[in-house]
Amino acid sequence: MATLSATALTLADWAKRTDPNGNVPVVAELLSQSNEILEDAVFKEGNLPTGERVVIRTGLPTVYWRALNQGIPNSKSTTAQVDEACDILEARSEVDKDLAMLNGNTSQFRLSEDQAFLEAMNQTQATTMFYGNPGTDPKQFLGLASRYSSLSGGNAQNIMSAGGSGSDNTSVYLVVWGDNTVYCPFPKGSKAGLVHEDLGEQTVYNSDGTRMQALATRYQWKNGLVVKDWRYVVRIPNIDVSDLIAQSGTQLSTASTALIKLMARSLYRIPNMSMGRPAFYMNRTVHSGLALAALDKSQYVLKIEQGLTQFGQPDSWLSFLGVPLRRVDSLLNTESVVS
Repeated sequence: MATLSATALTLADWAKRTDPNGNVPVVAELLSQSNEILEDAVFKEGNLPTGERVVIRTGLPTVYWRALNQGIPNSKSTTAQVDEACDILEARSEVDKDLAMLNGNTSQFRLSEDQAFLEAMNQTQATTMFYGNPGTDPKQFLGLASRYSSLSGGNAQNIMSAGGSGSDNTSVYLVVWGDNTVYCPFPKGSKAGLVHEDLGEQTVYNSDGTRMQALATRYQWKNGLVVKDWRYVVRIPNIDVSDLIAQSGTQLSTASTALIKLMARSLYRIPNMSMGRPAFYMNRTVHSGLALAALDKSQYVLKIEQGLTQFGQPDSWLSFLGVPLRRVDSLLNTESVVS
């Protein structure tokens, strides 16, 4: 699998760095069990206490052909500043102290509870990376689906409809992760990834006003999403799921050729693939359809690769023209039509 440059840090890289107290945040393997976008995303410390301020070039300077003994006018480029906010995802666990001590292994009991909270944080974070919308929930950051939501105007040239018109649609995304393309900032001076804080024994109040001793834990993840250059994301929406499963209609007719052609065209919407690490993101329904095409050898652009993950573990994965196809369970099969 292709690796990111030394300056593009994933959560696995940040997990290797200790905090000022010598503790390692809980961020690595548990965060990539079912939403592989969290494993791929580049994480970068923001330049603001609340997120990241990016400067985007909005216009090029005018250049001129010059004749001898003639001058030319001055010109300049134009830029714009955009502030991308980081939001706070947080949860708190309180377990009755005596309940945790019943099995004689308090640490193991609390770990089993931690895993459930970590998975919930994982799923919520991945869902927000696609469907986050401050217009409906001001506490969320803006996700990819909300940024790439119309077939006209703005970034429409990087949105290629697969033709579905019903209510059972899904999308495939091509994202090129990099410091100057697409990345996830965390607030200046804070920690990357999910922070797990053991609050120890505390007196807590029940709903009826009674008190008990509990072992408390706090989970927090400060994160945002920056699309610094919109040309490095391509969305293929309106993939009809029923047609995809039946291998019929316009979605996967003739062993996935319709979708595969759109994926091939999406690669050519990216100005420079070497600007970062590219990956396709899709849910299990789409991924399984493309995996079958790879197994049937009906599409030689699809391959099953083998190697090591960024965690150093043996793995196999599906690729399209060398770009890995990644599973994201948070991508829905019930998306509205993008028009």
